Amino acid sequence: MDLSKSLNTALYGAKSSAIRVFSALAAATPGCIALTLGEPDFDTPAPIVEKVEEAFQNHETHYIANNGSMELREAISRYEREKNGLNYGSDEIIITAGATEALFTALFGILNPGDEVIIPSPYFVLYEEIIRLCRGVTIPLDTSENDFQIDSAALQAKITPRTKAILINSPNNPTGCMLNRKSLEIIRDAVKDSNIFVITDDVYRQLVYEGEYHSFAEFQEVRDNILVVQSFSKPYAMTGWRMGYLMADKKVMERLAFVHQYAVTSTPAPFQRACIAALDYDPAPMREVFRRRREYVVDRLQKMGLELTVPEGAFYVFPSIKKFGLDSSTFCTRMVKEAGVAVTPGLCFGAEGYIRITYSYSDDTLKEGLDRLERFLSTL
Repeated sequence: MDLSKSLNTALYGAKSSAIRVFSALAAATPGCIALTLGEPDFDTPAPIVEKVEEAFQNHETHYIANNGSMELREAISRYEREKNGLNYGSDEIIITAGATEALFTALFGILNPGDEVIIPSPYFVLYEEIIRLCRGVTIPLDTSENDFQIDSAALQAKITPRTKAILINSPNNPTGCMLNRKSLEIIRDAVKDSNIFVITDDVYRQLVYEGEYHSFAEFQEVRDNILVVQSFSKPYAMTGWRMGYLMADKKVMERLAFVHQYAVTSTPAPFQRACIAALDYDPAPMREVFRRRREYVVDRLQKMGLELTVPEGAFYVFPSIKKFGLDSSTFCTRMVKEAGVAVTPGLCFGAEGYIRITYSYSDDTLKEGLDRLERFLSTL
């Protein structure tokens, strides 16, 4: 008996990540270079790894508190207060299995069927799929005509009685752009005195190259509305560790903790000590490498005649391909087959007419990949 049609109906609209799809296509194409995955090409720094080895030697392999060890949560509370000016107590922090689980916990915890989540587009591909699985509805807010910033009238036009949250990501994946103070104030003014949450995905805040960075979490006058998502993956080259955290007001967090508890129980005990060490590690050397790569990639793309907004953070650039008259999926598929280089279609991020190029790869890989891209453009 085939029971595949009898599963949770939310699963039938779910799609595989197109980032993984094009990475797999590249892997299946001999000699192809992939500039698709957003992952630092560095190994996790030794001081962080050493703490895990110590934890195993000390037999720290047993259950810990559901929300994470008190030591780690207090370290995060102190770090966020001293480094970022955010005041969240240890009882307002959950240690999650990466930022993805933090997002899932937040969205599952706040959404009822049919609730709407406004997301400025372009946006990270996971957002829409997690919202779908949580029975919510994604409402895209196009920012491509406004330098990837928020327009007040456009945002107000998207708000309805079903609006439950606004989900923002700054620096942004896929554009690398940061929401400026004006954009954040527009969002604040839209949610104050309302029941609308703002989920701020700040996982790239330590990978900012220029400009003055502001997190929406700074608006503590709307503290009750704010859910902060963070990750150890990007700044500390810990993508495979799957460690992150979620911060929110205590009353909200007490409810969200049940989602985490019954989905994950707790994150691995030995990794907690590594995360404490990570908070004391300065990722500046890695950030400087990414900054240099950004300058190289942006210069190459501009010389190819591609229009783009210079990224201020993260490790992505999002050039327009509209002038070539191809949709982004066709463009990227042809480029794999004809030029042997893979990037990700803008369609995957809710923004047709663009491609995402990741520059978290080695200098040699970036040079060869861009050489192949340049040759491909010359054929169009």
